[in-house]
Amino acid sequence: MDMQLKETVLNAFRDKYGSDEGAKCFFAPGRVNLIGEHTDYNGGHVFPCALTLGTYCAARKRDDSLIRLYSVNFPDEGVLEDDIRKLVPLSDKTWASYVKGVVWAFEERGMMLPSGFDFVVAGDLPAGAGLSSSASLEVAAGAMIRELYGFDVSNVDLALIGQRAENEYCGMSCGIMDQFASAMGKKDSAVFLDTGTLEYEYVPLPMDGKKLIISNTNKKHSLVDSAYNDRRRECEEALSALKEEKDIKALCDLSPEEFSRYQEAIKDPVAKKRARHAVTEDDRTVKAVSVLKAGDLGAFGKLMNGSHESLKNDYEVSCDELDLLAEEAQKIPGVLGSRMTGGGFGGCTVSLVEDDKVELFKETLLAKYTEKFEHECSFYVVSAGNGPEEI
Repeated sequence: MDMQLKETVLNAFRDKYGSDEGAKCFFAPGRVNLIGEHTDYNGGHVFPCALTLGTYCAARKRDDSLIRLYSVNFPDEGVLEDDIRKLVPLSDKTWASYVKGVVWAFEERGMMLPSGFDFVVAGDLPAGAGLSSSASLEVAAGAMIRELYGFDVSNVDLALIGQRAENEYCGMSCGIMDQFASAMGKKDSAVFLDTGTLEYEYVPLPMDGKKLIISNTNKKHSLVDSAYNDRRRECEEALSALKEEKDIKALCDLSPEEFSRYQEAIKDPVAKKRARHAVTEDDRTVKAVSVLKAGDLGAFGKLMNGSHESLKNDYEVSCDELDLLAEEAQKIPGVLGSRMTGGGFGGCTVSLVEDDKVELFKETLLAKYTEKFEHECSFYVVSAGNGPEEI
């Protein structure tokens, strides 16, 4: 945790609102998904971990119904103001919509805020990198509202509230993974989550002699405006066709063998590819956790590689920048596995790298990346951290 960022937030709070008397500070992490991409809205399994990077905020209750919101990361937007009694879904395209959406989602659950608040936020997650800066902001805002107003909600509730905010207030049809990973993070562990039932298990990450490296393409993705919602619709089309053949609730209810048996029911070849990714990715994720528990990081890495190939060819959410970073990484000795992570169309890869190959990894990828593209990639050596907390 970066206590300097806490001070940055408090300094901005004093600057914008006169003093920080009575203000409370909170942190919520971003996440990286190790495997299990685009399965969370298809009823499958995911395997993310929370990061030690994330969102820092300070807030203080007001006596009226106004909320005033300021981001250190977007200073040109100034202090944004709204009334908690007049929040309208899909009406705001700024970063503040994620905070407003959480207020709205609390109230949709019958938890009415008696007053507004002043709020300042800063973060060390790169925006648009696919590390769930939006979910981190939602969970931080949820933790803040829970504490400031005394609402009795669990961390799982915070994840569900954040997801509803993003789905219905912000217009992004995301699954539960991002918010769940942020809300339920645990140091040195990843979360093996069944998104169909919300049953979860913490799995220790045996990282002795290994590092997790996030490689950022520095090509931002905007999921609401991208083909993300198209993918969800294509999966729903495939599911509808498969239901004519078998009684299932979600694509990931099928094993790969069952999908092979029933796939001809899906007449649209694009929808068939999308469904094949969801089914095989879920199978890879279950196997990946099994081999990780057995200490076989080599097998885990190969499943990561298979995940990237499926995301590239069947789900078609990769891009040239992600492909270069993942595929060149896979060629480097000491790299056990590498794949795109997050929604796609830009953002980051995640790689499992032996300690003594970290510098070779960075040097090789940076050289190949800058040779092909007109900008540099950047690297973050990360570890798994805890969920939200007051700081």
